Amino acid sequence: MPQTKINLTQPLAEFLAQHKKYGFKNKGEMVRTALLRYQHEIEQQRLRESAALYAEIYDNDPDLQALTDQATEEWPQ
Repeated sequence: MPQTKINLTQPLAEFLAQHKKYGFKNKGEMVRTALLRYQHEIEQQRLRESAALYAEIYDNDPDLQALTDQATEEWPQ
């Protein structure tokens, strides 16, 4: 597994030193979990932004609304 050297502030270093208190077997596991959670948060934010953009486009495009309505008319209720 690749390794990376990072510099932490003293409070973060102290927090990381308490990894066992939070259920992590080592510092690396705690850091990996934090990074994965942050990565997921960023991806979710991108999806929300994309959905908002599509909703804005849909709201301002009567042709697209008509096309969508036409396409969904045959869907089962």
